[in-house]
Amino acid sequence: MDLPLIAPRPARLSRMIAQLEAVEASGTFSNNGPVVQQFEQEMTERLFGGRGACLAVANATLGLMLALRHALHGRDPARSLVIMPSFTFAATAQAALWCGATPLLADCDPDDWALDTAAIGRLIERYGRRIGAIVPYATFGNSIDLDHYAWLARRHDLAVVVDAAASLGSQDAEGRAFGTDAPFPVVFSMHATKTFATSEGGVVYCRDAATIAALRSMANFGFDGARSATLPGLNAKLAEVPALLALAKLDEIDAVSAHRETLAARYRERLGRFTLQRPAGHRQAMQFFPVLLPPTLAPHRDAIVARLAERGIGAGAYFSPHLAEQPHFRETCLIDDLPVTHDIAARAVVLPVTDAMTIADVDRVAQTFGQVCDAMPRPIRAAAAVPADRELAAVIIGGGPAGTALLCAATKAGRLEQMGALGTTIVDRGDRVGAGLLGRYGITSDSSAETFLTADAALPPGLSLAGEPEEQAIRAHIGGLGVPLPKVGAYLDRLGSVLSERLCALGGAVLTGHEVVSARHGADGLWHVRARERADGSSVELSARSIVVATGGHQPAIRLVEEKVAGHTLVERCGSRLIQSDTLLREEGVEALRHLLGDRGRPLRIAIVGGSTSAISCAARLLKAQPSLALNAGSITVLHRRPLRPFYPSAEAARADGYDDFTADDICPVSGFVYRLAGFRLEARELVIHSLGINGRRGDPRLRLHRMADDDAALRILDDADCVVAAFGYRPNALPLLDEGGRAIRLRSDGPTHGAMVDDRCRLVDTAGAPVPGAFGIGLAAGYVPSGQLGGERSFRGQANGLWLWQNDVGRIIVDQLLARATDEAELGGARTASVAQ
Repeated sequence: MDLPLIAPRPARLSRMIAQLEAVEASGTFSNNGPVVQQFEQEMTERLFGGRGACLAVANATLGLMLALRHALHGRDPARSLVIMPSFTFAATAQAALWCGATPLLADCDPDDWALDTAAIGRLIERYGRRIGAIVPYATFGNSIDLDHYAWLARRHDLAVVVDAAASLGSQDAEGRAFGTDAPFPVVFSMHATKTFATSEGGVVYCRDAATIAALRSMANFGFDGARSATLPGLNAKLAEVPALLALAKLDEIDAVSAHRETLAARYRERLGRFTLQRPAGHRQAMQFFPVLLPPTLAPHRDAIVARLAERGIGAGAYFSPHLAEQPHFRETCLIDDLPVTHDIAARAVVLPVTDAMTIADVDRVAQTFGQVCDAMPRPIRAAAAVPADRELAAVIIGGGPAGTALLCAATKAGRLEQMGALGTTIVDRGDRVGAGLLGRYGITSDSSAETFLTADAALPPGLSLAGEPEEQAIRAHIGGLGVPLPKVGAYLDRLGSVLSERLCALGGAVLTGHEVVSARHGADGLWHVRARERADGSSVELSARSIVVATGGHQPAIRLVEEKVAGHTLVERCGSRLIQSDTLLREEGVEALRHLLGDRGRPLRIAIVGGSTSAISCAARLLKAQPSLALNAGSITVLHRRPLRPFYPSAEAARADGYDDFTADDICPVSGFVYRLAGFRLEARELVIHSLGINGRRGDPRLRLHRMADDDAALRILDDADCVVAAFGYRPNALPLLDEGGRAIRLRSDGPTHGAMVDDRCRLVDTAGAPVPGAFGIGLAAGYVPSGQLGGERSFRGQANGLWLWQNDVGRIIVDQLLARATDEAELGGARTASVAQ
């Protein structure tokens, strides 16, 4: 076989005669000898920037055993459950079992194939204090979010040990060695089959040098100084000769990993029609290249591998059977529902990535793999809704309120016909286009009924919703303080249905039930968007001049670690008393709060941290809860840093109401509105102006406001609260964007400053502030701030969200650019054709 799946390539001992002679002369062959010490020091300096420390061990399984035993040492023995993915190697579970713990096998994420964070949350809720540790696996050397696990550890008092067996040579999103600055042990393998190939060996890294010192003692029978055991221990020491191999490999690992990443990028380019692992971080130390077969080909996997072997190409299945399918682990582990793991393990094929391979070798493997797959029998299925070879004007990723708003803006501008004719396509993971998750929130809108109805007024004759039940439900709230969001959701779903049907009739397309896995900007200037059908896992690739990211926002748990109140994070201060505003605002949110609080037998004390509309909406929701919560005077406190500002239609109206806390910079020069962007509206506004006592109003005595200045009073409020609601706003939902080499494009919103995702023309911008070609963003957490002719007060700091903006000015900005790019390229293509003809 001329292209084997794995071709071990450790450094050659035969070329290390002088070093071997030096080991012999030293008389030290093990027991933390000079070569091992040199390797550990150079590994720490060269890979991890001199931060923390490394321990070399005889193999990675022993490293896992040591790290996990140390993590559980001295803890309550009843906390014996260890969460880990079922989609991993047997060593992960064996290490836990040898430590006397019970593996709790969890599902993996469908995109990056690592431990599913939602499954972790569900298991923590189910098993509570019985869980002592989590062992996430960096699947196939792909980076995982270590900050999230650090937060979980603090939030739930859990130990964390990272299985990073295949990750030596991988780099995180900052371009650092994966694991750098991890506050818990990260265990790597140096087995001959790994990218960091020696013969046998492992490394444990941790930012905390004291942890490594303890593990060093445990690796030497638990001896601490004298030959007397003070800790649980075993013999896990790396000998001097394999340390020579490791030291030599350290010299070449960067070049080896970079070469393998180049091969992997070529695979991603050539195998785009298949389902691939979503890459994370700056570089992945590829041991081999994993790919998922279409579900219809899963039964033919063994035949596909055999056909490749016949053509001189090594391939295989990996983590199949996964842990829960292996007899020993079925008998000794607790097993959660594993639908994604079952699916991936049944379809995974790994293709060769070796040090000796070239780009031409990858092309041969990819072409042969595709031919073999195409030759396999498969059932007849309907053609895709969008021709794979059609060049589209745009793919709108997300058909919720923001994505649908683009169609509304195009309709109002008379340009929907052009968008349809040029092949605009919407992709959404749900079964319809329209409201997304908006209708699942149990609060009222911060837009008026009249604002919503402007969308219906823009519909062409014959498409109006006037008189339909959804429209009448909105119309009933004209003049009121907003509309209940479940009614808004139903209306937007109906509006989305009408607009999407119109788009399709004009030549566009809508793919519902499809989830966009990645979008790659190719050398041809097109965006190649891969969408997976959620029902059966099949995928389709769309090619478009532009993409629009309208995927909405979320409240990441890491915000609870990053944001500080009076010098303390909420996780440190509040622990299990903490929830996020998004949870409370959902329809079932108050019941979730009741479950958290239980029956206290006294009035509740609830603190809400934040000065956003979400924070005030949380307060309103608690005050209106039915049946009512046990609240008395001052039960609810909103802690905010900036002054709370009410909206007014004009400076005259504000002064007439007795409000003069504004300057010329707070007045929109276009509309004359006071605090047009920063001001609270409708129900939230009423709550604020009463709580502030404007014009003699009296607020609800159950609610009080506390403006923070990193004061002790804020800490006392947090410490006394039965529940703390974090209302820190939203960040964009992640969508993997790749450049033509398959590397991640890092957006400014994901960078250290967490800046706006878009610029003043709604273009996505990278961490350097440069626009990403042909990529636009709209919606919750996009970070767009109106300016110039769009208006807005000069003093505004923050991001502007609002359906009216998306359906009008913001949507129009994007629509104009989408059509300009599509028509300019069409004209350029026509000119090229004419030139060739001449």
